[in-house]
Amino acid sequence: MDLSLLAGNTPLKRQLSLETARRGLSHAYIISGPAGSGKRTLAGLLSAALVCTGGGEVPCMACSGCKKALGHIHPDVIRAGGEGDELNVARIRAIRNDAYIKPNEAPRKVYILEGAQNMKDPSQNALLKLLEEGPAYAAFLLLTDNAAALLSTVRSRCEVLTLSPVTVQEAETWLSARYPDRSPAEISNAAARCEGILGRAVDQLEGRAADGRALEGAAALLERFCAKDELALLEFCAGLERDKWDRDSLNALLDEFLLLVRDCLVCAAGALHESDPRRRTLAEQGAKALSPKALTGAAALTEQLRTACGFYVGPGHMAGWLGAGLAQLLSQIGVMR
Repeated sequence: MDLSLLAGNTPLKRQLSLETARRGLSHAYIISGPAGSGKRTLAGLLSAALVCTGGGEVPCMACSGCKKALGHIHPDVIRAGGEGDELNVARIRAIRNDAYIKPNEAPRKVYILEGAQNMKDPSQNALLKLLEEGPAYAAFLLLTDNAAALLSTVRSRCEVLTLSPVTVQEAETWLSARYPDRSPAEISNAAARCEGILGRAVDQLEGRAADGRALEGAAALLERFCAKDELALLEFCAGLERDKWDRDSLNALLDEFLLLVRDCLVCAAGALHESDPRRRTLAEQGAKALSPKALTGAAALTEQLRTACGFYVGPGHMAGWLGAGLAQLLSQIGVMR
């Protein structure tokens, strides 16, 4: 199976290729990974493979089916759940009705459902019936930031494909090919900062690197953490709820805070290569004020919170968990004043 357009993920590519050669493609996949990890790229390749009419290895990339699927114009590849398109019960029922209409021109009919983790239980149960009883030619690709947010009954009817972060070297190779006019320093910086998620590197190189509000919030949080002031930490986190930071905004703040904390650890080890003056200053401040133990604990806490963002945890609970967790961390290591 030709998955060369997907960066990294060698074990996953090998798994899919072996399974396709042995028994063909499944009727349902859950494609899981954080935003920017390649879910849409993999979904595009799988949909092309499912409607490919070229013969031989799929997707052949040359037949009309592949070209239309990759160009998002194939009549038998239906996308749902994108911006402004809620996967509610009515939408799933409409998909179910459409699924029983035979394909226009391809051997299969493919439904790409984005943001599947946002489906409520009634929607997932309606989809479950389609996964169990749908026509043999229908295939379903569920894109999600977190497969565990889906009902176990839905997961059991699908094969789960979990995308992994790429290595820095893989990121540099991919970015160099995509942005041949960018300097090696720009490519290297984006590859190092993206945490293996190429979408983040693309955003950085195209001027969409970070939500300014998220970066400012993360910087303010780090400064209060460095000051070792419990009250200031809790007041800041209470303000996140008061100022109506939603789950997506909080997730962006956590992404930025984790990057800053890791920069602090790298700076403490004397290996920081950061071209952004603001980030460098914050890293130096954190490395000087906090022990590696405190920084490592903060990184672990932030990872926990980022995972919780995929489980319908309310913004208020997230903000409270963040403040209490950082305060407890400082108290445990005996640096609270």
